[in-house]
Amino acid sequence: MSLLRAHAKELLEFDLSECQLRQFDALTELLLDWNQRMNLTGITDPSEIVVKHYLDALSLARVVPRFDSLGLIDVGTGAGFPGLPLAIAFPQLRATLLDSTRKKLHFIEHASEALGLANVQTLHARAEDAGRSGRHRERYDIVVARAVAKMPALMEYTLPLARLDGQVIAMRGTSAYEDTNEAAKAIDLLGGELFTIEEVRLPTLDNPRYLAAIDKIRPTPRRFPRSAGIPSRQPII
Repeated sequence: MSLLRAHAKELLEFDLSECQLRQFDALTELLLDWNQRMNLTGITDPSEIVVKHYLDALSLARVVPRFDSLGLIDVGTGAGFPGLPLAIAFPQLRATLLDSTRKKLHFIEHASEALGLANVQTLHARAEDAGRSGRHRERYDIVVARAVAKMPALMEYTLPLARLDGQVIAMRGTSAYEDTNEAAKAIDLLGGELFTIEEVRLPTLDNPRYLAAIDKIRPTPRRFPRSAGIPSRQPII
């Protein structure tokens, strides 16, 4: 975990504790164990897990310096990324991990209990349904999503969940600028405004990652999000 220890400090500007490093070690063991029985990740080398799952998740601190005491929802969390690493690094963060695949949430629930993460809860739902629910609509300080969908559809999944003055952070690859330009109409219509696109360089990776941060400046119109499946079939462009 020396790789995690060194580079996490660069991203977070503070040292992870020994307890937190042990939690990351335990998460790796759990992930690889469960991955033998169900498809959680295609990344099975522990050093690659550190870079592509843990450091990638912690890179969000470049845009949000302190997550403590914030309410965050991770849309399309899969096996718990970026939500679980953020919950380990920021114990006061209130993290809701949303996915439509129940078995992946079973892993997250087991891992959270094993690691003693009292700040994690799961939500089994489609993002569109959560965005229309009074329990979740415009309730979150931070909405994050990694490699979930094309940007116009992703904005319809995420911006309805962000509170006014909250923020959506889309974790993107090398086409981040083009993706965000394509989503300009959706961002505006759904109450957002582009704040920044931050480049992130991670060790051992040739290509940079990008964080597209969208501020929520107006309430999302009540007609959005549309019914499940429509945002991806008929994106706002």
